[in-house]
Amino acid sequence: MKKYIYTVMLVLVGITVAQAQRLLPKQKGIELSAGILSNDKIGNDYYLNIGMTVNAKNGNYQFWALEYAHQYHEYKDIRIPQETFTAEAGYSFFLLGDTRKNITLNLGITGIAGYESINRGEPLLYDGAKILSEDNFIYGAGGRITFETYLSDHFVLVLAGRTKFFWGTDLQQFRPSAGVGLRFNF
Repeated sequence: MKKYIYTVMLVLVGITVAQAQRLLPKQKGIELSAGILSNDKIGNDYYLNIGMTVNAKNGNYQFWALEYAHQYHEYKDIRIPQETFTAEAGYSFFLLGDTRKNITLNLGITGIAGYESINRGEPLLYDGAKILSEDNFIYGAGGRITFETYLSDHFVLVLAGRTKFFWGTDLQQFRPSAGVGLRFNF
C-alpha cells in the first residue's frame, strides 16, 4: 500500500512541478499561425506565418517570423493578386495572466521588412489597362495583442489581433489582421 501512496505522491509532485515550468527565461518555441486580413471584404485574403520565440524574464519574449500574405483586388470581372513576403522581429510584453501562466495576454511591437508583388509583376491586364502600382521593397512597424493559453506543458494556443503600417508601398499602408496559431515550446 505504501508503494501506491508514494507513486501517487510522486505523480502529483511531478504534475505540480511541470505546471510551474512555464515561460522560463531562454526557453525557445516554434509558432505556426494563419489568419485573415481585414479589408472591406472578407474572403480569400489570408496570411501564413512561421516564427520563433525566445522567452525573457517576467513572461516577456522576443520573436522573429517569416510571413506570406495573399489578397485580391477587384477589377471589372477579374481579381488582381497581391502577395507580400515579410520578415519581422519584435518584443512581446506580458500584460495579464493567472499565477501559473496558463492564460496570458501580451502586447507586442515589431519591425518589418519585405517585398510586395502586384499581379505577379505583370503591369498590363487583359483589356490593355496598366497597373500603376509597382512591385516594391517595403518596410514598417507593427503591433499585436495576443491571448495565449497552454494546452499542455509544451503546446500553446495563440489568438492574435495584429496591425502593420508599411512604407514603400503603393497600396494600403495600414493593414490589420486576425489569426490563430499553435506554438511548441522546447
